[in-house]
Amino acid sequence: MKLGFVSAILPELTLDEVLEFASGEGFACVEIMCWPVGKAERKYAGVTHLDVAGFTKTRAEDVRALLEKHHVGISGLGYYPNPLDPDAAAARKAVDHLKRVIRASARLGLNQVNTFIGRDWTKSVDDNWPRFLKTWKPLIAFAEDQGVRVGIENCAMLFTVDEWPGGKNLASSPAIWRRMFEAIPSRSFGLNYDPSHLVWMHMDWLKPLHEFKSRLFHVHAKDVRVDLGKLDDVGILATPLQYHQPRIPGFGEIDWGRFVGTLREVGYDGPVCIEVEDDTFGKTLAGRKRALKVARNVLKPFFAEA
Repeated sequence: MKLGFVSAILPELTLDEVLEFASGEGFACVEIMCWPVGKAERKYAGVTHLDVAGFTKTRAEDVRALLEKHHVGISGLGYYPNPLDPDAAAARKAVDHLKRVIRASARLGLNQVNTFIGRDWTKSVDDNWPRFLKTWKPLIAFAEDQGVRVGIENCAMLFTVDEWPGGKNLASSPAIWRRMFEAIPSRSFGLNYDPSHLVWMHMDWLKPLHEFKSRLFHVHAKDVRVDLGKLDDVGILATPLQYHQPRIPGFGEIDWGRFVGTLREVGYDGPVCIEVEDDTFGKTLAGRKRALKVARNVLKPFFAEA
């Protein structure tokens, strides 16, 4: 396993600067954000460290030169839209750009792209299912043809009133993952596993690592603090940010020794990338860099390679 971080937390920096920071702080890899150039759709989105529009062989060679210069790898390319958006134009735009990200990954000689399944948040899982099949069967076939794996993050995208009641990402639970992989059994279809989302949804965050070990393509290291006092006050039907707070590893509910130990137990040897959505270190660039450093110090003892 190799320890890295998600580049979304450093939107002010160029790709060269992100890789320079990673190298200087002893990170082995970075998940590079590849949103379309333009205005962010939401917090932590819209970050473009690699513009994949018209991504040529020459540009791929330039990126590989930067990786060689800084001795840092790319764990995967990240783009997290809603490919099942009820707005057909928005969904089509997301799918088209996701294909560009997949092509860029192949051109770079990578085999990993991370994203969301998406969801019409006003409909049930069953009512979303026909669109899931129509959208994702050809997407995964396309990725398979490119030699690229797609890792789906298990975030429900259910935090604010505009995402209520179903959330904007279908792939939120083991029962749904099981159904997804039965419907699309391709070995190019797997998970970008984030244990923190299972914690706030009151699910076992270790057990799925065993059942889905062959589908673990990429891992996010993010922690979460659940305020039981607030939960007692508002209940589980409240928007989740009313009772939980994203934290960096070591500052929440997860036992990271047990988590990394279980990853090793099930044979996972891929990247583990710190994801920072923790405002307690401040919202400045310096504060966000400090959060990455502290999280690295928490996790580094578990990574002999880091």
